[in-house]
Amino acid sequence: MAAATTSPQASTATSPGAPPRLSLQRETIAADTTAIRSLDWDRSRFDIEFGLRNGTTYNSFLVRGERTALIDTSHLKFESTWLPLLREQIDPKAIDCLIVSHTEPDHSGLIGHLIDLNPEIEIVASKVAIQFLEDQVHRPFRSRAVKSGEQLDLGTNPDSGVQHRFEFLSAPNLHWPDTIFSFDHGTGILYTCDAFGLHYCSDDLFDVDPGAIAPDFRFYYECLMGPNARSVLQAMKRMDALPAIHTIAVGHGPLLRHHLGLWLDDYRSWSSERSTGETYAAVCYVSQYGFCDRLSQAIAHGIDKAGAQVQLVDLRATDAQELTALVGEASAVVVPTWPAQADADLQASIGTLLAALKPKQWVACYDAFGGNDQPIDTVAGQLRALGQKSAFEPLRIRQVPNTGDYQRCEEAGTDLGQLLTKAKTIAAIKALDGDLDKALGRLSGGLYVVTAHQGEGADARSGAMVASWVSQASFDPPGITVAVAKDRAIEALMQVGDRFVINILREDNHQELLRHFLRRFPPGADRFAGVSTLEGMAAGGPVLGDALAFLGCRVAQRLEGPDHWIIYAVVEQGNVSDTQAHTAVHHRKVGNHY
Repeated sequence: MAAATTSPQASTATSPGAPPRLSLQRETIAADTTAIRSLDWDRSRFDIEFGLRNGTTYNSFLVRGERTALIDTSHLKFESTWLPLLREQIDPKAIDCLIVSHTEPDHSGLIGHLIDLNPEIEIVASKVAIQFLEDQVHRPFRSRAVKSGEQLDLGTNPDSGVQHRFEFLSAPNLHWPDTIFSFDHGTGILYTCDAFGLHYCSDDLFDVDPGAIAPDFRFYYECLMGPNARSVLQAMKRMDALPAIHTIAVGHGPLLRHHLGLWLDDYRSWSSERSTGETYAAVCYVSQYGFCDRLSQAIAHGIDKAGAQVQLVDLRATDAQELTALVGEASAVVVPTWPAQADADLQASIGTLLAALKPKQWVACYDAFGGNDQPIDTVAGQLRALGQKSAFEPLRIRQVPNTGDYQRCEEAGTDLGQLLTKAKTIAAIKALDGDLDKALGRLSGGLYVVTAHQGEGADARSGAMVASWVSQASFDPPGITVAVAKDRAIEALMQVGDRFVINILREDNHQELLRHFLRRFPPGADRFAGVSTLEGMAAGGPVLGDALAFLGCRVAQRLEGPDHWIIYAVVEQGNVSDTQAHTAVHHRKVGNHY
């Protein structure tokens, strides 16, 4: 039997100042198993400021054998509706245990409330998660730490005759260091929380329309799981040892059942691509300290965009032997500022980190903004004293990180990724057949500057790039395609639904603009400083004052190529400044690099 409950705060449309649309969905998904999904229709940002276009959900589950287990809770914003709906299902005092997949607040926001309602409930989680919860809920609670291979038997439900026996799989770094998966042998459901999820809010409980959710599934992987590709593959090896998995009950988005093989194959393929070879960057962080988690993810995402491999390393949770290996074998190491009054375990990890660094590695550091950090200049000085090469200037965070800070971290990561892939890029340039290379280079194109801007004030983000791979692609509606290299910073501002501007350069006056936008900008630099722009002309980004014409575009589709995204956009507006002038044209000599 299925039922849906709508929050009193829910609304049918979003307008400025209106409360967000929040609703709940309750539905049976297997024998004795109920999903309670918190639907956050209007959420537009998540984690390290990744833009969301389809909202998100926070999923929890109730499983009844002889004993009863709840798997995860919900976001604090659902306090007034989620707890009453839970009470409709069961007296909270009758819940024997709460399985905590990981402690990120969007899944653990109501754990404290649940403990207040049932002080005898047993928290079942990884050792690291229990440590995090002690600092998070500020209440005593009963707990049991579990690791891979350990089990929890709820017994057999007397009505269904199904025995609900849970087996746990450690899955650190997916995408927090405390993550565990739990597999119910009675129903074949694997509960994975963040892993295999997607930020997609709809009334569909399952993956009934793979085409609709595939872009968000891929985007979620790239943002949150891609930087931990090695950890993904390790978790999937543990999954391979399980009996047949019937459903993956994720923490965000629709549950995966109807196309399970497709999603698993995608994860395995994408992660394998990111884990080949030995060159990688280790981005270190201190979990649950300041903004270390999110800033490290932004840096890692930038490295990943450049096609380089990356591994996030938690200095608090990684044991000394593994930490030595991950840091010592890395080609680059990025280090956060750490607490000035670090506890003994963390001090030992920092000592292990510094001792594991090698002379030829690239190194860099960033502010954790934890409130009591070791000064970043002190950390940078320690790294310089060890003789490593500087990958980028210290990333200083002088206030609570805003969108611009995260963008600056991502761009610094991309610069580092390009350093790591430089030899590979040069080899690729030399690899193409000479005649083919020259023939391909005879494809000419116009010269354009693509610009984009999102947000206002502290949350503003902007970008620009020179482009020549632009072509009209449809008459009705008028549409164009533009190819954007995967490591371009502006790519993050050209997701489906985003707006951008194509500035068409003029033949007789384009050299100065070309020189300006072709130069290498430091992370976070204002691309438009010293350039004449016309404000308010287009919704998507700045219009250049010296451009021949502009097109205001909205992204409708993205097609992935090996090293570029092909963006198809609908043209919504445009204008020409001089009908007698001609478009600047770019003639190349070769076809395998710019």
